[in-house]
Amino acid sequence: MANPKITFIGAGSSVFMKNIVGDILQRPALAGAEIRLMDINPTRLEESAVIAGKLVKTLGVPATVKTYANQREALDGTNFVVVCFQIGGYEPSTVVDFDVPKKYNLRQTIADTLGVGGIMRGLRTVPHLWSICEDMLAVAPEAIMLQYVNPMAINTWAIAEKYPTIKQVGLCHSVQGTAHELAHDLGIPYEDIRYRSAGINHMAFYLKFEHRQADGSYKDLYPELLRAYREGRAPKPGWNPRCPNKVRYEMMTRLGYFVTESSEHFAEYTPYFIKEGREDLIEKYGIPLDEYPKRCVEQIEGWKKTSEQYRTAETITVKPSKEYASSIVNSVWTGEPSVIYGNLRNNGVITSLPDAAAVEVPCLVDDNGLQPTFIGDLPPQLTALIRTNINVQELTVRALIDENREHIYHAAMMDPHTAAELDLDQIWNLVDDLIAAHGDMLPEWARGSRQQRVA
Repeated sequence: MANPKITFIGAGSSVFMKNIVGDILQRPALAGAEIRLMDINPTRLEESAVIAGKLVKTLGVPATVKTYANQREALDGTNFVVVCFQIGGYEPSTVVDFDVPKKYNLRQTIADTLGVGGIMRGLRTVPHLWSICEDMLAVAPEAIMLQYVNPMAINTWAIAEKYPTIKQVGLCHSVQGTAHELAHDLGIPYEDIRYRSAGINHMAFYLKFEHRQADGSYKDLYPELLRAYREGRAPKPGWNPRCPNKVRYEMMTRLGYFVTESSEHFAEYTPYFIKEGREDLIEKYGIPLDEYPKRCVEQIEGWKKTSEQYRTAETITVKPSKEYASSIVNSVWTGEPSVIYGNLRNNGVITSLPDAAAVEVPCLVDDNGLQPTFIGDLPPQLTALIRTNINVQELTVRALIDENREHIYHAAMMDPHTAAELDLDQIWNLVDDLIAAHGDMLPEWARGSRQQRVA
């Protein structure tokens, strides 16, 4: 069998690249893969190349590693495109996304998916994803894009809208990651859990969450999750002491279903938890305001130590990750089937959500590609909550497709958390301030003063 060509755009995300490449090279059918690394930062690209080379050496596989500064050259004739980048980085863009809203007393936790932070990230990210699509159509039209970039739903929707022939899937580890967390909370081995989830990225819900019994039957675990929360046995402490995960358990008591993305994320997707003058809510649910900037600083400091360790090490320890990328590549390349949770255009898979929306559902993967499985209607309360987020995503995508700045204001106006905190004049002024602060990071059509655009 021929060896696949796998291109990483944004390969300077070295830890992520290491995890995915490590997963890929441990699969026998992919051990001879051609790994193509592309990044605009030559220092980070060189660091990633060193790590990838040591992975090859550690595993003793015949894979090859190549580096590229030119995106189209890296994509030429490739079979798979793994995308992981953050346009604007921590500084300046993430700092802007948090600091400017604070002037209006609008506080955020993560700001990478929804809210004014998610909208701005989408505006500066989608044009770069579109440029990859353009190059793929020119030099690798049959390749599959595996997109690990936030805001995932906005990105996936925008790609499908403008480049419908591009084969793509948005990937996140929240579904399988949260299933591991809940199994831990209940003291049940993850391998004995069966679940089915559906919704949109960062707002999908476990429609089933069950425990395999000795006789082969399955037991519904929702009653036990509710009991554990009410008795104070769940949630158990997790990897981050700043994030106690109470928001999701509380929402389960109200909706009847558990959401797949973390409490710190979910708190800013709704109007219920972050409110000016309600510090009691922040304390009660342990909501970590400004969490994402804190993580960025910690990761930057941590990388300084880790990068030197990788540089001096003869070999690198390789542990399987929870990411789906290697499973997808293996299934498409060999025909060996697998099931993953992916983000794709809805096309009627979830019948209670718009066809054009990007949904996160279980997908069968084999040599026919990614095939989403039919869900039908979601419970009405889940549909209603998800639609509040889809409104923001749709208007952001429309702003990008139509190059219509007015839709940026409309998207912010419809955001549940923003609308709960600010009046209309504040929302319009905040968007103006964010656009001015981001400057050249945003597309040209979105820049300039509001008065200039109206004139």
